[in-house]
Amino acid sequence: MKVSKQNAAHYVWGGQCDGWHLVQNDTLSIIHERMPAETFETRHYHSTSRQFFFILSGEACMELNGEEFILELHEGIEIAPGMPHQMQNRSGSDVEFLVISQPTTRGDRIELDM
Repeated sequence: MKVSKQNAAHYVWGGQCDGWHLVQNDTLSIIHERMPAETFETRHYHSTSRQFFFILSGEACMELNGEEFILELHEGIEIAPGMPHQMQNRSGSDVEFLVISQPTTRGDRIELDM
């Protein structure tokens, strides 16, 4: 079956950010996410899940273990298990990106204090 934002399971996170589950099973998760201007994810890490974030539109900042990386259109970054990270949209417009996680992050998220 074909999948897109139009037919994928949708959820809201952080009060105003969107996520669409394109693939969702125990071994793989692919989510299309949208973060409005000036929104931030809670800093966290995953014990087992390895992730890859890939920018579809806009610009984001990924804080990874204390270092900041500006991600622009069609750029991505891999996050190893155990690495504290925080996706940030410091820009004045939306950013859309894919988050690919293996295995799924369900039950594998440890939130950190800023």
